[in-house]
Amino acid sequence: MLADRLKIVDRYLCAKEIVIKKGFAKEIDWQNEIQLSKINEAYFLKEAAWVVLSSGMREYVIRKKFPDISSAFYFWQSSKLIVKNREKCKKHALEVFCHQKKINAIVEIAEIILKNGFNSMKSHIQKSGVEFIQTMPFMGPATSYHLAKNIGLDVVKPDRHLLRVADSTGFNNPHALCETISEVVGDRISVIDLVIWRFATLNPKYTEYFS
Repeated sequence: MLADRLKIVDRYLCAKEIVIKKGFAKEIDWQNEIQLSKINEAYFLKEAAWVVLSSGMREYVIRKKFPDISSAFYFWQSSKLIVKNREKCKKHALEVFCHQKKINAIVEIAEIILKNGFNSMKSHIQKSGVEFIQTMPFMGPATSYHLAKNIGLDVVKPDRHLLRVADSTGFNNPHALCETISEVVGDRISVIDLVIWRFATLNPKYTEYFS
């Protein structure tokens, strides 16, 4: 068992080195440094929109469209501005990304922030974490963890890549996999999640690599 754990750790460290060499060091630094206490409303709106749009989509597709979608939502300046101009925002956003439910969800999240106040909502997230995030539109079992990671909570997103790696290496779930690695190398589990996910996007045979 110890030998298997050390093998997984070694594979992770090699994968991390590859990810860094491929130019994603800043991505790792960002995940390591982001903290919920330091984010503002604009940052939250941007990340929530990114997560909603990314659900079930390839990252490069959303990355290509996101600047124009951000423009449609006034570059996430405030929930008040988005809600005040909700119909205009939706119209322009749908011209870029034709998915009514996702665009509506972004507006609904802005409405929730405006109604409750961003500081109050952030306090709820600090207390309840993913459980509170899942009360928001389009925040399901995977997307809620995705947003939690992106706003600084140290959690693991159970996406298809992490699920496959956990299964192929004999772990019950992605959290157990990342926690085991973290106990040895000291990286945040959210960082380990990111490294494995990014490596999976770079290497089609990632499950074979880890197993």
